Amino acid sequence: MLSIEKYQEEFIEYLTKYSTLKEPKNLYQPIEYILNLGGKRLRPVLTLMTTDIFNENYRKGLNAALAVEVFHNFSLVHDDIMDDAPLRRGQETVHEKWDLNTGILSGDAMLILAYQLFENYESETFQALAKLFSKTALEVCEGQQYDIDFETRDDVSIPEYLKMIEYKTAVLVGAAMKMGAIVANASSEDQKAIYDFGRYLGIAFQLQDDYLDAFGNPETFGKQVGGDIIENKKTYLYLKTLELGASSDQLNLVKTMSSTSISDVDKVETVKTMFNNSGASSATQQAVKDYTEKAFSILEALNISEDKKKILRLFGEQLMNRHV
Repeated sequence: MLSIEKYQEEFIEYLTKYSTLKEPKNLYQPIEYILNLGGKRLRPVLTLMTTDIFNENYRKGLNAALAVEVFHNFSLVHDDIMDDAPLRRGQETVHEKWDLNTGILSGDAMLILAYQLFENYESETFQALAKLFSKTALEVCEGQQYDIDFETRDDVSIPEYLKMIEYKTAVLVGAAMKMGAIVANASSEDQKAIYDFGRYLGIAFQLQDDYLDAFGNPETFGKQVGGDIIENKKTYLYLKTLELGASSDQLNLVKTMSSTSISDVDKVETVKTMFNNSGASSATQQAVKDYTEKAFSILEALNISEDKKKILRLFGEQLMNRHV
């Protein structure tokens, strides 16, 4: 087994060799651009790590890992278009650097390129990977639509929100890990278990992101702290405040979030105080722990060594304990 940093290095080296630069340049240059903007490379690392965990050379998982990363970035290109976002990882988004039509078309091409990468595997493995990928890609689209729908709804429930983040974020984490198990020819039981492990970790990761968006360190978080509040997003913190707060707190939260007369700075601080006073902030931290523990409970059923279970547990703990 390698360190997380070493898997990242190996993947980035493989990504660097994967050049999509060909004609027409205006289709492929944006793909090259977004794939090389950086990022944590969390999902492809999980594919490589899982391939290794099930006793196969991690390099055999490189094409599946790259497919996951290409798909993830495809979804970012289209998300940025839908959000009209000017920046991605501190750089111009694809549709800003080129134009809207190029962003749509290059994104479409990335989805096809992701499928093509599975063609490097034998037919049985290809079929299993493609089947999982199709299911996951459709769920990610469903999650994105739920997120869009929630923007205009005032009756979003916590179970609905959890389903949205499961589909939009967590299923791809689960799929990234299951792909490594498929490449390594792990048993169907182990494939399902590692998928659920990743899915629960993905939910915990997103809930932690919700928390850090409000309470993270602005110097190290990597994006604007309080951004979700400024954008009036109905996050877990927001929904928990409505659930736990007194009726006066509920009215004040809705009023403050929809106000156009308050500055962004004051709005963020006022809403954060409500999150704390209602108990929503501590409830969100508890939910992160609960989903992480759900992931850890699955480890007992995996047919791998105790040392490898410790590696997966350590990885989960590192995700849970992000305090940036």
